[in-house]
Amino acid sequence: MSKLHFVTDGFVKNNPTFVLVLGMCPTLATTTSAMNGLEMGLATMFVLILSNIVISLLAPMVPDKVRIPVYITVIATFVTVLQLLMQAFTPAVYETLGLFIPLIVVNCIVLGRAEGFANKHGVGESALDGLGVGLGFTASLTVIGIVREILGSGAVFGWKFISGDGILAFVMAPGAFLVLGFLMVLFNKYLAKK
Repeated sequence: MSKLHFVTDGFVKNNPTFVLVLGMCPTLATTTSAMNGLEMGLATMFVLILSNIVISLLAPMVPDKVRIPVYITVIATFVTVLQLLMQAFTPAVYETLGLFIPLIVVNCIVLGRAEGFANKHGVGESALDGLGVGLGFTASLTVIGIVREILGSGAVFGWKFISGDGILAFVMAPGAFLVLGFLMVLFNKYLAKK
């Protein structure tokens, strides 16, 4: 079997947002625009890939009693690196996502992949799994952001193509729940047909 299935499983069959329903806090809070969704997804993917690699290397040496604290420490290290890089090189993105970057440490997607996959597989497979799940999460957040931005302001990636005001509810919390619910139904209907 090709190692490509590690990527495609995380993107489609085990999509963290639409299938596994994980990471709902950043999904609902940061997808007010397509760009915010894309940036949050990429930040999470960065942490996912690197933490999966390190955890797959450390797992054989870590006793079961301290496994979770060690994994959280590894994840927190990469989140701190990400936070410092964003502050230094992309301060506008950091300002926009600010509060949600440190919350990646406790994102159930990242810890779930560390516990459920990276500690049982090799470095290459773990990196591919992190890439697949990260791409799935990034795509999900971006699509939700696109729909919310179009309906809420008549724009996509900041490019306004519908004149007038949009439906304010779609850039607020109720719109996030509605869009997420409808997209989950569509995604799962698509999967059921395959």
